[in-house]
Amino acid sequence: MKEIIAIIRPKKVSATKEALEKLGFPSITAQPVLGRGHQRGIAGEVTCDLPTELLSQAKVGGMKYVPKRYVSIVVCDTDVDSVVQTLILVNQTAQIGDGKIFVCPVDDALRVRTEESGDKALI
Repeated sequence: MKEIIAIIRPKKVSATKEALEKLGFPSITAQPVLGRGHQRGIAGEVTCDLPTELLSQAKVGGMKYVPKRYVSIVVCDTDVDSVVQTLILVNQTAQIGDGKIFVCPVDDALRVRTEESGDKALI
């Protein structure tokens, strides 16, 4: 099993969720996060209200933080390539700030309700 973590643009979450559901993966975890890469902000990317304390930290030539979405999904080893390719297809704009994808090993999974483990806990 692998955990696939994607840091993506907020406006791409719905399309990502729909694409993964069509692929057969309706279960994801998504949460809003703040961060930045080497670009130090993206002009025109921020269309949401940020707390005053974050806005006051902005510097000329860049932002301290950029709003992104953290998406996590755990899949069987055989499904990693198709999920990663779907994430790329949906989120790639060829512009700075498209995000990152990380693939991490998962030792085990356990469904609390039934105590199923391993791949059975994912379905």
